[in-house]
Amino acid sequence: MANNYLNSLWFVPMAVVMAPAYSADYLTIPQAQALLFSDSATFQDQSRLFSSDAKSEIKDLAGTRQRQDNQPIWRVEQNGEFAGWFIVDDVIGKHEYITYAVSINPQGEVMGMEVLSYRETHGGQVREQSWRSQFNGKTLADPFKLDEDVTNISGATLSCRNLLDGVKRLLVIHKLYLSSAA
Repeated sequence: MANNYLNSLWFVPMAVVMAPAYSADYLTIPQAQALLFSDSATFQDQSRLFSSDAKSEIKDLAGTRQRQDNQPIWRVEQNGEFAGWFIVDDVIGKHEYITYAVSINPQGEVMGMEVLSYRETHGGQVREQSWRSQFNGKTLADPFKLDEDVTNISGATLSCRNLLDGVKRLLVIHKLYLSSAA
């Protein structure tokens, strides 16, 4: 009897429920470099490989962990002069990664931020210039508090908070590993 029941299930339609996937790539690394620095800028790969001790030190100062062992970093020169750093990073939004780039001047101040890829279904407003421009001029002396010095976007709280934490973490990396390498 049980065998007849199992054999009769072959005709029962099966439904598969999947969450809709959403991903948008907005900029390549060279496009982001051109937006954050002038066309005359040159970029030298200075990617850093972090040990577990270095990652712990970054977490202690930034308050968020350094997930990547290898951080993509470029030293930037304009007209033969050191102009700053260009760093590409990923943070988690709500469920998916957000790939972004930050430019940091030699003094450790954010010059700009661009979103390269946004993979969430909601909260794409973090790409808007009006929101990203809030990071311009930020240093480690700033509070890095959501709704205190960077506004929250309703429906994108995790994306906003994690980008805020990510930029702070990149400034910590600058302080610990790049400021003396200029």
